[in-house]
Amino acid sequence: MRASIDLNSDLGESFGAWRVGDDEAMFGLVTSANVACGFHAGDPLTMLESARRAARHDVALGAHPGYRDLVGFGRRALDVSPGEIAAELVAQLGALDGLARLAGTRVRYVKAHGALYHRLVADRAAAHAFVEAVAAFDASLAVLGRRASEIEAAADATGLVFAREAFVDRGYAADGSLSPRGEPGAIVDDPAAAADRALELVETGGLTADDGSRLELAPDSLCLHGDTPGAVAIARAVRAALDRAGVAVEAFA
Repeated sequence: MRASIDLNSDLGESFGAWRVGDDEAMFGLVTSANVACGFHAGDPLTMLESARRAARHDVALGAHPGYRDLVGFGRRALDVSPGEIAAELVAQLGALDGLARLAGTRVRYVKAHGALYHRLVADRAAAHAFVEAVAAFDASLAVLGRRASEIEAAADATGLVFAREAFVDRGYAADGSLSPRGEPGAIVDDPAAAADRALELVETGGLTADDGSRLELAPDSLCLHGDTPGAVAIARAVRAALDRAGVAVEAFA
């Protein structure tokens, strides 16, 4: 059993008149917030309010950059060069960090979003471009991502702190990737089931994949998506289960 674990969530995903999730409730339950930076979701006012909420709730503020894909919510793979990935990362990171200063806080880590996140698992050139851009912006920032991935190797090579995450509200394929949305078991929206998965992760370090095989994930942080149906109820169930088990919930960054 781990003595402590971080609980992160993808937040700040509203855009203009379109509201996504219950951020106020979620900020009160998680210890790290991956805030959209305007390319796949979010806008300056939402980013500023997210930074203010992070400061108010003592939540670690993370930048959540993605592809420039508002229509596809950053979940579509785009043919973007490593150099463009680096430049667009810094544009997003700088925007959120500037707004964070207005809120009296700072960005403390970076986690890629959606299709970009999945690309950085296997694309060595893209992973190094991403991590080196983070280091050039601020070498004190941590990187959050998938275990045994190209981005973890790039962070280690660059000297950045890397935190491994596992998803309690998503199913896994045998290769460690997330089950495609729309397939049975891809979304875990039952609070009790999500809480059981969280406890399994902190107790054993792994989960069962969709084919019944065992996945070793060794997470430093557990992720909940803010736009999952019933996200607040899921987060409350996970927090309560961790509290009952005596596991401290605290930010990794």
